[in-house]
Amino acid sequence: MPIFTKPLKNFFNLFLQSNCPLCQRSTKDEFCPSCSKQLQKCQLNNPCLLWKEETPVFAWGAYGGILKRAIAVMKYNDCPEIARPLGYLLGEAWLQNLPSPEKKIAVVPIPLHPSKLKSRGFNQAALIAQSFCEITGLPLRTNGLRRLRETEAQHSLSVTQRDRNLAEAFAVGDDFLRKPPNYVLLIDDIYTTGATARSAIMTFSKMNISVIGLATCAGGIKSQ
Repeated sequence: MPIFTKPLKNFFNLFLQSNCPLCQRSTKDEFCPSCSKQLQKCQLNNPCLLWKEETPVFAWGAYGGILKRAIAVMKYNDCPEIARPLGYLLGEAWLQNLPSPEKKIAVVPIPLHPSKLKSRGFNQAALIAQSFCEITGLPLRTNGLRRLRETEAQHSLSVTQRDRNLAEAFAVGDDFLRKPPNYVLLIDDIYTTGATARSAIMTFSKMNISVIGLATCAGGIKSQ
């Protein structure tokens, strides 16, 4: 399954874009100095804060402020280029903290349903995972998981409704059907209730594939 269905447009945007996608100020970098400074303030001092819970979560930042805006602009304003610096930040934090000692980890982004992928043009989790793997050196398995059905938007649902909404929403992808990995690290842009991660973990467990946790750019955690 492709993770990017608008390659030419976004390839040229990387070179032609001269404005910060968050504030439209002129900049030579991904974000202007002001937005970059605000973004760094969202970083958590301890990204492993939730790593010991039932579903271990490694979160780069707290979901709020300019980090929340960056993710929204990336997904809904057709700015996939934002995924690259977010993935780098997540990867650097992972290397600095190394929450898991396992070496044979395959990185698997949470997939979109094909209809949503076609509509959005890219899978933000897969793009974040690409730059995360560039930094960490971990192998990326884009097709390790696939979404079987289109689910209702999670933000409007209760915790119970979210779990029900995502029940049996995934299946193990082609990358793992012949040779499953020892361990999987899931990647997503946001972590809130954990319903998506739980559904993915349950899917992998049926194939005896262990998921060590979820790494995400933003978690529903108060700033430290």
